[in-house]
Amino acid sequence: MRIQLNGEPYELPDGTTVEALLTRLELVGRRIAVELNLDIVPRSQHAATALCEGDQVEVVHAIGGG
Repeated sequence: MRIQLNGEPYELPDGTTVEALLTRLELVGRRIAVELNLDIVPRSQHAATALCEGDQVEVVHAIGGG
């Protein structure tokens, strides 16, 4: 299936979850936020949230400041 990942086309196997995508991108355990079709996906839902053809996914790295 094809999704939009940070504005670019990206190919994934059907049924890929947010967690599997983050594993593929080597981002598991990092401080990131995932937005799926303009909604934030809580970390607790990454494993249960399956991606679908045409989904728009934004992965944003959290940056501390002060």
